[in-house]
Amino acid sequence: MKKNFSMYGLPEDVIFCSKCVMSNQRPQSVVEFKNSSNQKFGLNIDANSSICDACNYNETKKKIDWKKREDELLKLLEKFRKPNGYDCVIPGSGGKDSAYTAHILKYKYGMNPLTVTWAPHMYTDIGWKNFDNWIKVGGFDNILFSPNGKVHKLLTKLAFKNLLHPFQPFIIGQKIIGPLIALKFNIPLIFYGENQAEYGNAVEENANPQMDSKFFSQKNNSEIILGGEKLSNILNKFKFSLNDFEPYIAPKIDDLIDKKIEQRYLGYYLKWDPQECYYYAAKNTGFRPNTERTEGSYSKYSSIDDKIDPFHYFLTHIKFGLGRASYDAAQEIRNEKITREEGINLVKKYDSEFPKKYFKEFLEYIEIDEQEFFSTIDNFRSPHLWKKDKEEWRLLKKIY
Repeated sequence: MKKNFSMYGLPEDVIFCSKCVMSNQRPQSVVEFKNSSNQKFGLNIDANSSICDACNYNETKKKIDWKKREDELLKLLEKFRKPNGYDCVIPGSGGKDSAYTAHILKYKYGMNPLTVTWAPHMYTDIGWKNFDNWIKVGGFDNILFSPNGKVHKLLTKLAFKNLLHPFQPFIIGQKIIGPLIALKFNIPLIFYGENQAEYGNAVEENANPQMDSKFFSQKNNSEIILGGEKLSNILNKFKFSLNDFEPYIAPKIDDLIDKKIEQRYLGYYLKWDPQECYYYAAKNTGFRPNTERTEGSYSKYSSIDDKIDPFHYFLTHIKFGLGRASYDAAQEIRNEKITREEGINLVKKYDSEFPKKYFKEFLEYIEIDEQEFFSTIDNFRSPHLWKKDKEEWRLLKKIY
C-alpha cells in the first residue's frame, strides 16, 4: 500500500484545471482532464493542458443557440400552462437562483408557480429576510416546509459523524420537496434553476433538460440510507417511527410517471450566470447580499440562508482539499467575472478559513463538543491530501 493512499476513491495525483481553479478531487463529479475531455467536446486545446469538464462545457455553452432554446421553453410552457390554478412548482429558498427562476417564469413567461421551500437548519437573519422578500416583494404563493426538528437534528449529527456531510439531510429534503408537493397538488411541471452538471457532475447531462430520475427510484424504505446509516438501523437505535422519516423518502419514479410529472432545468433553456441571477433577483424580488463576506470565500450573496452552510463547504475542504472560495472562483472565472490569477489569489486567501461565526451554534445543534468536532474531521482527512507536521495539518497539493 502506498504511503499516501487516497480515500473516497479520489485520484492520488492531484491535478488542477489550467483554465479555472478546480481540481480532479471535486466530489460527485466526472472530471476528466487532458485530451480525453478535449476530444469529447471537440475542442482544439493542447493535449498537455489540464482542462476540467466544466470548463470544456463552458466553451460548448458559448456555441448554443439560446434563441432556439428559448423557443423550446415557450413550447414547453404552453403545453403546461393552465387557465387557472398552479401550472408549475418551483422549489427554492428565495436565494438569487430560485428568486430569478420564479420571477422570470411568472412575470416574463406568464406561468403561475407555486413556490415551495424546505426550511434551512437554522435561518440566518439575511436568509429569512430574503425569503420574506421573495414572497412579499417578488409576489409568490409559497409553502414553507419545516421538517421534524428532532429527526432533522439526528440526521444532521449522523451525517456529520458518518460522512462529514452535515448538509446531507437538507440536500435530500430539498430534492424531494418539489416532487412531493407536485404529487400532492397534481401539478405536472417542476422547475429548478441550473443543472449541477454544469459545474462538472456528469457534465454530459447538460444535454438533457430533465432531472435524472434515478434519485426517485426507491423501493424498500427500510434500506434507504440517511446520514450514512440504513433507515432500519436508525429505527432500531432511536425512538422514532417510520412515519417520522416520511419527508426524507423520495417518491417512487412510477408515481411521477403515472402523474406525468416532469422536472426541468431552466438553465437548459436560458443561459445561466449566477452573478446575473443575483442582479436580477436584487432588482425584482428584494434579494439582498449579506453585509459581510461569507467565511471561507469572498462572496456576499451565494448560499447565505443557513448557519450550517459555511460548515458544509469547510468540510469539503477537509475531505477534498477544495473549499468555498474554490467553488465560487471556478464558476466566476468561467463566466469571465474574474481572471484565473485573481481566482488563485482568492483561493489562497480564503479557501481554508475556519467558519467561526456560527461554530458554537453548530456544536449545540448537533450536540457535540469542540474536541469531538476536531477529532471527527481529522479522521476524514485523506493521506494523499493532508500531512500533520507537529500539531498543524498541512494541505499537500495547492493551486498556489
